Amino acid sequence: MEVSMQNAFEIKGIRIGDGKPVICVPVVAPERETIIETIKSLTEQKVQMIEWRVDCFREADDVAAVRAVLDTVKPFLTETIFLFTFRTKQQGGSRRMEEWKILKLNETAAKSGCTDMIDLEFFEATKPEKEIRRFQRMGVRVIASHHDFDATPDDRILRMLMEQMQQGGADVAKLAVMPQSADDVVRLLKLTNDMKQKYPTLPVVTMSMGALGVVSRMAGEIFGSCITFGAVGETSAPGQIAADKLEDILSVIHQGLC
Repeated sequence: MEVSMQNAFEIKGIRIGDGKPVICVPVVAPERETIIETIKSLTEQKVQMIEWRVDCFREADDVAAVRAVLDTVKPFLTETIFLFTFRTKQQGGSRRMEEWKILKLNETAAKSGCTDMIDLEFFEATKPEKEIRRFQRMGVRVIASHHDFDATPDDRILRMLMEQMQQGGADVAKLAVMPQSADDVVRLLKLTNDMKQKYPTLPVVTMSMGALGVVSRMAGEIFGSCITFGAVGETSAPGQIAADKLEDILSVIHQGLC
């Protein structure tokens, strides 16, 4: 049976927070022309959500170049949710950048008129709650995120991370961790379900990365993760499934739950 979340929300007619998870396809190309061509192609394929991993962009330190890409892809994104993400090196991304520069990029994205959501690395920001409120006032939804590419912390720390992000005021809380055993995967799934029960008004995104954690990318509707990441071409994280195969799997699960 489908459980409706009190603050599930819609962007461009796509519902986030209950029902079948939304599939988000990352774009990780380094060249401007390839980024634009890929985003255009994905919108033509009617993907639900695109994440531009701007840290992979060769010109990411040039705000004007980032703005030019956003201006160019804006006409393509009338029906597709657009997530803007700068993933720092310390969180598994492609490069390091000073916090004020990342803030400037996020502000540029928020003002662009084409960005629907911004990923904010909650524990890397000096004042994450302030940034979240600022972007929300600009009309953009915020995903507060944390990534651990080395391990799955113990249950107490997992819960603390999610609760701090929940209390920070973001629209969605995201936690991605690396399992070292099947038990790690089970613990993350349990945490996801616990968060759904304890904080039913906060949509969450969780994933256990790598081959061990692939089930977590498919079982979001059961345990409470509202977005899952699927690849079209190059992946952005270990364990990502091809988006078309992921859609088939999610549909089978959804039909079984209805």
